[in-house]
Amino acid sequence: MSVAKTLRRLLSGTSDAAIRFDDLCFLLESLGFDRRVKGSHHLFRKAGVEERINLQREGNNAKPYQVKQVRAVILKYKLGGVG
Repeated sequence: MSVAKTLRRLLSGTSDAAIRFDDLCFLLESLGFDRRVKGSHHLFRKAGVEERINLQREGNNAKPYQVKQVRAVILKYKLGGVG
């Protein structure tokens, strides 16, 4: 899925349980986040963003509560042309 389409789905808030894990990771990396993997935890950090994002797989998808956390960070910092 394209970054723009993933971002639209994420921001819509209507399909938190259906966001693919790999698409969410790719989105964060395209927004300038650095990824570090520690076991099953994928940790994302970005200069200028206070929060650290921790993602884990739930099958092929990201966990819904973690999708909500990513949305909150994107909106708070107006990333990806949002705002």
